Amino acid sequence: MEAREITIGHSPDPDDAFMFYALTHGKLDTGGLRIKHFISDIETLNHKAIEGELEVTALSVHAYGYAMDKYALLSCGGSFGDGVGPIVVAKKKMDVGEMADDRIAVPGTMTSAYLLLKLLLINFKFEVVPFDKIIDAVLAGEVDAGLLIHEGQITYEKFGLHKVVDLGRWWQEDIGLPVPLGVNGVRKDLGKPLMRQLSSLMKQSVDYALTHRADAVKYAMEYGRGMDSVLTDKFVGMYVNKWTTDMGDEGRASITRLLTRGYHAAVLPRPVHLEFVE
Repeated sequence: MEAREITIGHSPDPDDAFMFYALTHGKLDTGGLRIKHFISDIETLNHKAIEGELEVTALSVHAYGYAMDKYALLSCGGSFGDGVGPIVVAKKKMDVGEMADDRIAVPGTMTSAYLLLKLLLINFKFEVVPFDKIIDAVLAGEVDAGLLIHEGQITYEKFGLHKVVDLGRWWQEDIGLPVPLGVNGVRKDLGKPLMRQLSSLMKQSVDYALTHRADAVKYAMEYGRGMDSVLTDKFVGMYVNKWTTDMGDEGRASITRLLTRGYHAAVLPRPVHLEFVE
């Protein structure tokens, strides 16, 4: 019998590459499943999740508010910032209050970074720019500021840019919980046995990367866009942490708080109820 093919979507950034290393390199017994990887920017993955196109996919916590009818969440493989998160940068030093009339480049309106900035500023002018082009847009003066995700969060200073606000720090100081950014969802129409099998594979993949860190970081460097092994390892450590192996009560509470605040701020169209693969 031909092996069943399962397509897993994840973004081209170092922490996702690190987490999916074992699955992309045949390090695990997949139990007869043939794993196919679809790699694309998180906003593309968000829109594919809303349409239910991929069996398993990384997606923004924000986007789950629009995809909860199709996907259940995995407790493993999430990206949570511990006092760090997406940052807004500009060519000149400024305070948050000075951004009211500025044009801010964002990596997509379904990203958790966008939702966090929306909760902070309420109203602001924005332009959607591919995540890896935002620094260029700020430097060229095409926008006044940029909302950075992925490696831009630790490389912006070498371009002479200034940090205006760290949304992860703002969230943790305000809420007292880690900032929830990315999660993994599995399509509910696969049925519970297969959903549990895929959840187990995700957990095994993360555990393998943590116990074979040097090899996984070396692979993640391919997605670091100019970062060396030290910076790649630093970035991976920012978002692959204790909440990644199992988000636990804190992680679930943080996701609930973010999506509830998004609903009350009229960013999300309906209340969100979390559903997990247990």
